[in-house]
Amino acid sequence: MDQAGWHKARRLVVPENITVLYLPPYSPELNPVERVWAYLRSHYLSNLAYRDYDHLLDAGADAWQRLTPETLRSVCALDYIMPEEER
Repeated sequence: MDQAGWHKARRLVVPENITVLYLPPYSPELNPVERVWAYLRSHYLSNLAYRDYDHLLDAGADAWQRLTPETLRSVCALDYIMPEEER
């Protein structure tokens, strides 16, 4: 988990059979979803002017819907999370 406040909140209940490993601060390269956000910005969301908040939300939803399983596999491919046979 990243070290966001809600992940470290005292009220967060972690089951006994789960060991939480926190990512070091400022390490987006260890969190694959950061690569997804970068991909969406660079391919669909950058260099645009949005009319209003709703237009921005619609653009984000449209960009998210364009993601395919193949694109996600490609964008998120990291040696430490890929199965041995796919490396």
